[in-house]
Parts: sequence; C-alpha cells; structure tokens
Amino acid sequence: MVKLVLLRHGESTANFANVYTGWNDVALTAKGRIQAQTAGELLKQVPDFYPTHIHTSVLQRAIITANIVAETCHFLYLPITKTWRLNERHYGKLRGINKDLSRAIFGEEQVRRWRRGFYEVPPAGDEVTAACYDQCDRKRLPRAESLYQTQKRLMPYYHDQVASRLLKGEDQLIVAHGSSLRALIKKLEHIDNHDILKLEVPNAQPIIYTFDEHLQITKKEILR
Repeated sequence: MVKLVLLRHGESTANFANVYTGWNDVALTAKGRIQAQTAGELLKQVPDFYPTHIHTSVLQRAIITANIVAETCHFLYLPITKTWRLNERHYGKLRGINKDLSRAIFGEEQVRRWRRGFYEVPPAGDEVTAACYDQCDRKRLPRAESLYQTQKRLMPYYHDQVASRLLKGEDQLIVAHGSSLRALIKKLEHIDNHDILKLEVPNAQPIIYTFDEHLQITKKEILR
C-alpha cells in the first residue's frame, strides 16, 4: 500500500477578502499559517506515511504552506518540486475581483457557470509576466482556464512525477490549490461533470489516499 496526500494551502489574503485569486501571488494570512501548522501536526499522526518528495505550485501561498508542513513534520530534508502545472486555475479577468461584486457585474448565472462548470472559461486576462515563469514557454501559459483545461495541464505532471513514484511504493505529498486539486480529484475518483460541481476542497485539511499496487484507491480519509 502507498499513500498520496493532497493539501490545499492555508487561508490566503485573497480567501479572507473573498476575491478571485487564480495566478495572483498572494500571501497567507496569520490564520493561514496556523492552519498549515495544524495540518502538519495532523500529518505527523498518520501511521506509515513516509513521503519521498513534495510537489507544489510556484505560488507563495502553496509554497509557504508546504514549507510549514515540512518543518512541522520534520520533512525539510525532502526534495521539493515547484511547478506551474500545479498552480491554481487561471481566472483571467476575474482575478482580483470580489466574488460578490462579480455577480453584480456579470450576472449570477454566468458567474456560476464560470466557477462551477467543467468547460466554462472566464474572459482572458493579460499575458503572464512574473519572473517565476521565465523558464516556461510563454506560449503554453494560459490567460484564462476552465477546470477541464486546468486538469489537462496538471495531469502530465501527475503521471510523470507523482504516479511514477507511487508505483515504486513511495508516498507523495502535493500542496496546491482548491481548483487544481478538484481537477486532480475528479480524475482520481472518476467523478462525473455534474457531481464535480458539489466538490469543495477546504483550506489546510489533508486528504489521504491509500492505493494498491495498481494505483486503485483502497481508502480515502480527510483529516480535520
């Protein structure tokens, strides 16, 4: 049996302000840092969880959460990979807009489709210019994404860098974001396009999957 732990970052300043974040690189709140430490304390109590690698996005709220968890669990010696493929879904022009205000601007039904529809893409935003993407092919970076597109860009990384290690019997830890983790969970659990609308991934609550040798899920547990 091998374990994969998925963890959404702790509360960010954008979560607190109720705004769309996406690829905006916002910090954790003080509460978010405490949540990350609590998540680490919960993971310390998981029997037979010995990850060999940590995977996270290039956004600081996930990176800092991963670092706090690693320190709390005494995992700081582990290699950590930061990749844009684990970034939050790109919300395009919705980034930085209060979620309640967006309903007044675009209409409640349109916003609902953008937020929860699997294929709906919000209006495209500006091209990505941050230095953390300097090593990327800019033409491959999105200006807005559906959840489906988010899934398409993260799954190659999952197969190449995460599942390949799981198949060797190596536990793995992914620290990422609400929508990117929803996209991954949809694939792992074979959730259909309707039921994925109801799935929420709370901040800093570790989700533990236990797999058999064929990477079939034998157990799922959420630590609170």
